[in-house]
Amino acid sequence: MDLKNLSSNWKKLQPTLEIDRSRVLKRKPSEDDVLQPQPYGVKRVKLAVKQPSRGVEQVQNNQKKNMSVAASHQKQSKSSASLATWAEDNDISAEDLAAAYGPSSSTLSAPTSKYEDKINDGLSLTNDVGKYISIDCEMVGVGPPPGRESALARVSIVNYHGQQIYDSFVQTKETVADYRTFVSGITPQLLKQGRTFEAVQADVAQLLNGKILVGHAVKHDLEALLLGHPKRDLRDTSKHPAYRQIAGGRTPGLKRLAKQILEMDIQGGEHSSIEDARAAMLLFRREKEGFEREHQKNWGAPRHTEVSTGSEKGRGKTRKRKNKKVKK
Repeated sequence: MDLKNLSSNWKKLQPTLEIDRSRVLKRKPSEDDVLQPQPYGVKRVKLAVKQPSRGVEQVQNNQKKNMSVAASHQKQSKSSASLATWAEDNDISAEDLAAAYGPSSSTLSAPTSKYEDKINDGLSLTNDVGKYISIDCEMVGVGPPPGRESALARVSIVNYHGQQIYDSFVQTKETVADYRTFVSGITPQLLKQGRTFEAVQADVAQLLNGKILVGHAVKHDLEALLLGHPKRDLRDTSKHPAYRQIAGGRTPGLKRLAKQILEMDIQGGEHSSIEDARAAMLLFRREKEGFEREHQKNWGAPRHTEVSTGSEKGRGKTRKRKNKKVKK
């Protein structure tokens, strides 16, 4: 290599480099520049950013928009329609909507059409509780064989629209003699994942406070939880006159009512307390006006009081578990 020629060529390039250098120095800083430390300050270096295609850019914008909506409306991010619009589309009156969720119902998001059950998830942080809630419990057999005594093993609660707001397995204090898995769906492994009875009782008591409680033979669910609730705030589908007529005046089973009134098949095998609570709420909604007429005959206008537990002095009575067989 000829070093002399290289040196002369380098000299010829100097004027060009000086021009390019002056252009670089005169360039205005950009938001895409990165500051790098220098002995006498900082130096901005232009980052080479590859511009996404129009299609990719649109997808990214949509993703950012969806993330923003999810952050601000965690309760129901899958639907942009208002709850009022959803109710209108599903033949739910504005009066029922206001009764279930209060005056602020117009600002809530619409429930999704598909239920998303989360087994043993405890208290839901995404679904609104509302004024009406429906409860159902599953039991296991305890005591001397063959386990005729019943103990609470699972509690499920849904809101007016059947959305899960609570579900938990419950650890039993007694030795389980019969898990009744073929009916209850409870197994030893599931009970080990459960919460303590005291924790579940406290959670449910908080949810019941000031609410209208719906259920099928709901008295037995409350007895299992050792909780009390004002009778005027109960709506029991097993006692509703219109439904008792279907069973010839006797107590109708929830499965039968769901089949004849709702055209739903439930309890085909292992029971789901979430599904049963949902069916009871649907039965109440189907005859809501009839329920309220019967209620006013006995109690007048509804009012709300605090829930009482059997352990609270003066707030309620501790109920003994009875061995009655009730159709659930």
